[in-house]
Amino acid sequence: MGDTVRDNTEQHRFELDVEGHVAVSYYKVANGVITFMHTEVPKELEGRGIGSRLVRGELEIARARGLKVVAKCPFVAAYIAKHPEFADLLER
Repeated sequence: MGDTVRDNTEQHRFELDVEGHVAVSYYKVANGVITFMHTEVPKELEGRGIGSRLVRGELEIARARGLKVVAKCPFVAAYIAKHPEFADLLER
């Protein structure tokens, strides 16, 4: 399984390749804030923690870039709620 989350800046989404499928999380960036809009995991990969791996990777990238986070995507918001180590990234 691939573990590398990549930023596809042209399509404004983070991607994670797994077994020939791609999980994605769409975002927009403005004024030092990344807003996560929507996360999609292919049906073939559901229930295997792929979405969580994608979100963890994108949050680590956001942290490394010094970005604050707005989680409009319910999946990203739920992930942050369950992983308080990322709560400091939330835009207040």
